[in-house]
Amino acid sequence: MTNKSVTEKKSVLAGAIENTVNWVDERFPLTSNVKAHLTEYYAPKNFNFWYFFGSLAMLVLVIQIVTGIFLTMHYKPDASPLDGILGNPSVAFASVEYIMRDVPWGYVIRYMHSTGASMFFVVIYLHMFRGIIYSSYRNPRELIWLFGMGIFLALMGEAFFGYLLPWGQMSYWGAQVITSLFGTVPLIGPDLMEWLRGDYLVGDATLNRFFAFHVIALPLVLLGLVTAHLIALHEVGSNNPDGVEIKKTKDKKTGIPLDGIPFHPYYTVKDMVGVVVFLIVFSAIIFFAPEVGGYFLEANNFVPANPLVTPSHIAPTWYFTPYYSILRAVPPIGVSQFPGVVAMGLSVVVFAFLPWLDRGAVKSIRYRGTLYKKWLFAFVVSFLVLGYLGTVPADKFGQFGAWLGKADIATVVARIFTVVYFAFFLLMPWYTKRDKTLPVPERVTG
Repeated sequence: MTNKSVTEKKSVLAGAIENTVNWVDERFPLTSNVKAHLTEYYAPKNFNFWYFFGSLAMLVLVIQIVTGIFLTMHYKPDASPLDGILGNPSVAFASVEYIMRDVPWGYVIRYMHSTGASMFFVVIYLHMFRGIIYSSYRNPRELIWLFGMGIFLALMGEAFFGYLLPWGQMSYWGAQVITSLFGTVPLIGPDLMEWLRGDYLVGDATLNRFFAFHVIALPLVLLGLVTAHLIALHEVGSNNPDGVEIKKTKDKKTGIPLDGIPFHPYYTVKDMVGVVVFLIVFSAIIFFAPEVGGYFLEANNFVPANPLVTPSHIAPTWYFTPYYSILRAVPPIGVSQFPGVVAMGLSVVVFAFLPWLDRGAVKSIRYRGTLYKKWLFAFVVSFLVLGYLGTVPADKFGQFGAWLGKADIATVVARIFTVVYFAFFLLMPWYTKRDKTLPVPERVTG
């Protein structure tokens, strides 16, 4: 074949592609969307590794959706009330065992989904932390942050509903405890709890509605919020480690930000580094330690649910344990745990108020003073300590506390760090305004 014929074939192919793209553009804004969100979306040129976690969150969301589709092909949300009492595994539990043992590569799909749930929260927590240290919630990005908080809340609901589906001991009793918290709401509590369960106790009706929420309702909400999050982000532009608005300094002829570079191909290629590292860690967990010492998958969840046998220690999965510790730390009113439930809810919702609590003169932690950094450090420590306390049985600390002469040392520690947790937010208008900051450069520093 001559060079001329090869060139002619290439030109014919290129022309066919161009004609196809033009045909699509006349009916759908394909090229304009690619330009607006990829090739002509200019992002700051000084992104660091903290900016990997946004794209990683998208990757994990895709993994969860794809693996979830394959799991629903074999999973059956069916739990007879007598199964656990008679010592027989339910159809739901048996279907998970079937996936693990008999479906080709089913155990890999199941472990990808269970590991993906925990890794989703790892990525989301780090993504939120990056937003906090660089104040990505500040003007003009308040709506981006609120959409992100909506994603966080929907993700928590998605994880909670999905946790019941294996119908193991920890799934059953965890759902029993969490749904009972809704019963503490004054006036409407009992009716709300019964509506959520679909019955007086967690049972087959609960499993079916949780399955519907987990597979259909909340994924649709998540996809809608993620779309809104990205549209809002690309409308106002990305923040950066300096907290400098790159749109303020543009080329007079082209109107392109002088400190911006096209997201594609520069950051799409750079994000591949984070993707590769993430997939290495993700694969190592799946194939070598899918339970991660009981933090990702508890031993009790490999035992069929039995309504007559209560596990010695009931605790939520690790990504909920900081809020669970706050729930236990707040003293009840009589026999009502409603104050703890309110505190637990506020500990999550309070993140949404950051754009209006932060009164600092600068955005980035690079130019913040020591006062803000100390409070942020205290908050991170409190979050980690509360998370650890939520994973450990209270009696373990009771024995250690008795040696110190304090039988309730775990409760005391949890209450101290709960105060620190909320103080970070409630005192933010005061310490961010008093903080001594450094001058911010006019343009990004790299």
